[in-house]
Amino acid sequence: MIKIMKYGEISKEEIFARQENTVDVSSIVEGIIADVKENGDKAVLAYNLKFDGADLKSLEVTEAEINEAFEAVEPEFLQILRNASENIRAFHQKQVRTSFIMNEKAGVVTGQKITPIEKVGLYVPGGTAAYPSTVLMDSIPAKIAGCKEIVMVTPPSKDGKVNPVILAAAKIAGVDRIYKVGGAQAVAALAYGTESIPKVDKIVGPGNAFVAEAKKQVFGMVSIDMIAGPSEILIIADGGSNPAHVAADLLSQAEHDKLASAVLVTDSEELAQKVSQELERQIPLLLRAEIARASIDNNGKIIVADNIRDVIAISNEIAPEHLEIMVDNPFDYLDSIENAGSVFLGRNCPEALGDYYAGANHTLPTSGTARFSSPLSVDDFVKKIQYTYYTKDALDKIGHEVAFFATKEGLTAHARSVTIRTED
Repeated sequence: MIKIMKYGEISKEEIFARQENTVDVSSIVEGIIADVKENGDKAVLAYNLKFDGADLKSLEVTEAEINEAFEAVEPEFLQILRNASENIRAFHQKQVRTSFIMNEKAGVVTGQKITPIEKVGLYVPGGTAAYPSTVLMDSIPAKIAGCKEIVMVTPPSKDGKVNPVILAAAKIAGVDRIYKVGGAQAVAALAYGTESIPKVDKIVGPGNAFVAEAKKQVFGMVSIDMIAGPSEILIIADGGSNPAHVAADLLSQAEHDKLASAVLVTDSEELAQKVSQELERQIPLLLRAEIARASIDNNGKIIVADNIRDVIAISNEIAPEHLEIMVDNPFDYLDSIENAGSVFLGRNCPEALGDYYAGANHTLPTSGTARFSSPLSVDDFVKKIQYTYYTKDALDKIGHEVAFFATKEGLTAHARSVTIRTED
């Protein structure tokens, strides 16, 4: 059963407490990465057999397999994928940056050039659920940014196939190449390249603890989007909220993972009790009831505060991945929200809208990192190159200042590189 706590009677440690993964995966992942780096496809194929039970001869998904999968998916769902992709594309198109140039001082030109990352690796989880939404969310911004090649990896089933909805989403999103491999070995293959899988410049996409650790270990060899932890939701709700709706939204994240975190912060003791009762009623109805049960029991909590000011302060401290604000006039509180990955406003805006359809990205900072990081965006798929140009006259005018600055740092060669051009 979910814990109900009274704000002011609990410590900060209790507010932030959550059960974490206690398995030390770092040494296991280190070994997998080293093996793939040295043995390439041979290692990847062996791990496919060991971890996924798939005995494959080749890794790349063929065009025929993609077309077959596309035909196998219901036309209604294909249209939903297209509609969602249009919303995602429209939202992310607004994020496109433009290069700029400055020429406000005589003889001086400075500027910034926006350049897309060339090759991007997209990790799409498999296992207990299929996530075509991840395909759309992570590949469409890369396409908008202008990345030349998007390489997708996803775990195969035991029969060596990829879930048809994953392949259909990849085709709609414009993914260039797809490989049947998951886990840390997939991340290693993208980071170092194998005989079949090309080396990429950046890896994005969520995964389990082994995938997250692998991304952490290859960072520096490639760029990554973030180290994502288990899913989180925090709901701010007042006494006017429907407890059944609140409970359903909490469970929408609890069903992801036994380590997921679902938190309600409210100023209503009555709502707290009713939501607790609703959770007990709704959990047994879920297909993933065992997972949701563990999440709610281990990491679920309801915090009751005296007023909305304290409710918002608690939310800002936790800095949740997903934040729902279930009050009558939610826009009145938006400016007070300082730390959150994605915010869902009002009583009719469940977080699932953001997961699938509305258009804002669902790859979000977790574990409190929304204090300093942002959702995946077009910015994640570009790099910025800056440039400077000075004429001889422009350098002569300010060269002594640059040289003086350099000598203050004790870097006389820096200073000399300027004065050698300005002194007669």
